[in-house]
Amino acid sequence: MLELRPNCECCNRDLPADSAGAFICSFECTFCADCTQQHLHGRCPNCGGELLPRPPRSTAALAKYPASTKRIHNPQGCNKVLTA
Repeated sequence: MLELRPNCECCNRDLPADSAGAFICSFECTFCADCTQQHLHGRCPNCGGELLPRPPRSTAALAKYPASTKRIHNPQGCNKVLTA
């Protein structure tokens, strides 16, 4: 089950678990659409993996399986993008 982190690691924008607009890599590093497209060019700055749209979790599923509340904010890492 996905952790569904609550924010963009670059800009710290809130990314609710039940909404579209979040992107993740295979390690679940989480970024907003703006940072993914404008700064990261579709690549995770942590592992170099491809960033793909994070699937939203339904309200009913969120009640049973809540999203993570742990915020990760690492803006300096968003200035460098690794190559896969």
